[in-house]
Amino acid sequence: MIIPMIDIMFFLLVFFIMSTLYMVNLKTVDVNLPKAQTAQTQLNVTYLVTVRKDGTLWLEDKQIDEATLLRRAHTESQKNPKFAVVVRADGDMNYSGVMELLDKFRKEGITRFGLAAE
Repeated sequence: MIIPMIDIMFFLLVFFIMSTLYMVNLKTVDVNLPKAQTAQTQLNVTYLVTVRKDGTLWLEDKQIDEATLLRRAHTESQKNPKFAVVVRADGDMNYSGVMELLDKFRKEGITRFGLAAE
């Protein structure tokens, strides 16, 4: 009688472990991301910045102005040597706008970037 009970407990343990692996909650704003064949999932994101088609900036799910974003990112990069920024730019947005933002991050001393894609 104890063997079936152990089997059920093991099954429940595996079920809960597997289900928690897919419970990643990212606070973001909806944008039309560009498609990529080799996109990889990054779970250790320090800053997730969304750039909408109209040029507005969002840090996670809160709208933020550029100066505040850069100042906060600079402060965080001083605290954490592995600080990284992932930019989620709308696929219909002009590419030069994304490059200008990345250049501004570089001027603040931030060199670790990622570009989000589907």
